[in-house]
Amino acid sequence: MASVSELSTRSGSKCELCLSATDLATLDVVPSDGSIDKSIMLCSTCKEQIENPDSVEANHWRCLNDSMWNEHPAVQVMAWRMLNQLKATESWAQDLIEQIYMEETTLEWAKAGIPEEGNAPVVVKDSNGTVLVDGDEVTLIKDLVVKGANFTAKRGTMVKNISLNGIEGQIEGRVNGTKIVLLTCFLKKQN
Repeated sequence: MASVSELSTRSGSKCELCLSATDLATLDVVPSDGSIDKSIMLCSTCKEQIENPDSVEANHWRCLNDSMWNEHPAVQVMAWRMLNQLKATESWAQDLIEQIYMEETTLEWAKAGIPEEGNAPVVVKDSNGTVLVDGDEVTLIKDLVVKGANFTAKRGTMVKNISLNGIEGQIEGRVNGTKIVLLTCFLKKQN
């Protein structure tokens, strides 16, 4: 692991992302070998938001406009990853990603530490916004004509042991002994 004194000297005793000089700590930028070249100095705010993506405050990260140009690849990698995380909701982050320049090996390192978009799990919710998981029980909130099976699934019908099929807004389950795909907007999870 990189020593705090080495990183403190390199960073000028400031967070390498937002330049805060208070409550500093080190962070290994994964995948990492623990060396100074694979580590950065961060303030507690940056570190907390990197380690807990649900706590990200977008305005804090406007500092990346400057730090993305840092000469150290580990800092560039973290700046790129944060911009990549913010680009879906912040247009300024997308603009910065289009401007950033990184060596090819540094960009590969940055991409290696984040999940690919196609691998992100799909969150499936019922008509009330309740998250559904495999094995849940749901109730139909509307009569549904089941094409190809020549029956109507009646409102109030319980579907037990559902399975997620990886498509947002859909689940699979058995109704009248027939396995069918159901749209979650017509379902209510049972407690």
